[in-house]
Amino acid sequence: QVQLVESGGGFVHAGGSLRLSCAASGSRYSIYPMGWYRQAPGNQHELVAAFISADTTNYADSVKGRFSISRDNAKNTVYLQMNNLKPADTAVYYCYARWGMPYWGQGTQVTVSS
Repeated sequence: QVQLVESGGGFVHAGGSLRLSCAASGSRYSIYPMGWYRQAPGNQHELVAAFISADTTNYADSVKGRFSISRDNAKNTVYLQMNNLKPADTAVYYCYARWGMPYWGQGTQVTVSS
């Protein structure tokens, strides 16, 4: 059983930055895929960024050049550095991992004001 605990959401003005963290427990091994989805009101889940494997990442076109995903394998933690945030980035951000089956974090709200 894998558990994902997120932190780091909040409120920021447009152009600001936030860093999300997702710590995974329940596995001795690095988990792939692992990353972030988001859901804005009225919208479907959208992939934001993810590690597909140890050397392969995937980003949504809308965040390329602004967001960066990284990880600390010793801590089994994935980070999402979000720079130059826009109001369109406002959403609940969910950590996602697949370890035999999909796992989701509880979600963290990111609100960007114009």
